[in-house]
Amino acid sequence: MNNKIALVLYASVLSVSSALAQDAGLITHGAEVVEVQGGFGFLEGPVSTRDGILYFTDIDNNVVHRMHPGGQIERAYSPSQHANGLTLDLDGSLLICEQSGQRLTKLDSAGNLTVVADGFNGQPFNSPNDAWVHPNGSIYFTDPRYRYPDGDLAQPGEYVYRISPDRQSVEAVILDIPKPNGIVGTEDGRVLYLASTETRKIYRYDINVDGSLSNRSEFADQGSDGMTLDEHGNVYLTWVGGVSIRNPAGEQIEFIETPQMPANVGFGGVDGRTLYMTARTSLYSLRMNVRASR
Repeated sequence: MNNKIALVLYASVLSVSSALAQDAGLITHGAEVVEVQGGFGFLEGPVSTRDGILYFTDIDNNVVHRMHPGGQIERAYSPSQHANGLTLDLDGSLLICEQSGQRLTKLDSAGNLTVVADGFNGQPFNSPNDAWVHPNGSIYFTDPRYRYPDGDLAQPGEYVYRISPDRQSVEAVILDIPKPNGIVGTEDGRVLYLASTETRKIYRYDINVDGSLSNRSEFADQGSDGMTLDEHGNVYLTWVGGVSIRNPAGEQIEFIETPQMPANVGFGGVDGRTLYMTARTSLYSLRMNVRASR
């Protein structure tokens, strides 16, 4: 989203204390938000492997970082084509939304990079932003345009796409939500959540057997950049003041304040019970009693 707008919103809205989240039992008793490391450009895309390695992107510095369980941070992939969102493929490989590369790529454990998809109807994508892998192997991803690359849109609109399970075809599945951003689905593959930074709403869709979407409804009257789910199906939304946690009915049940406005959120750590928040120039963490949805 536009950084200036985000900062104005952040400064103008009061947030709820994270103590409420501790009372509800999702946050480890006595835990506080901790700055893991600062001094980055603009952080996004936290995702963790099953052995506790955390990947995240620094968009402005054109880097994908890797943090080991012991806390050591190193460059995993650079230049990253201003990579934004990250997610894991079914085989554990890293899927990367390359904004200036205008493509979705895959980085395997050996460090080999391959292109998953680089366009639709003969034209490049606008700027892939965030992605989620369905249990059947299909990939849903958002394609708005913010800062990277410069120039006009490559596509006639800012759409949500679906790549088929065999990765051989791409189709536009949502054409009418302006500035689609964060995207995530439930572990049973039946529900998809989508954020729009323009309408400042979260939408919920049913995922049909053929991969199409239906029964759109408004899930939350707020925006989000990136988002994630926990093992109980609660949705974690990054927006003004911190992380809003909503139950599957869309009710806000908890709120985690962060020192900077977060852009994305994801679970990690060796036991999967650490919530990582990429918030502008710093990476933050918070110990939880719950794990990510699988």
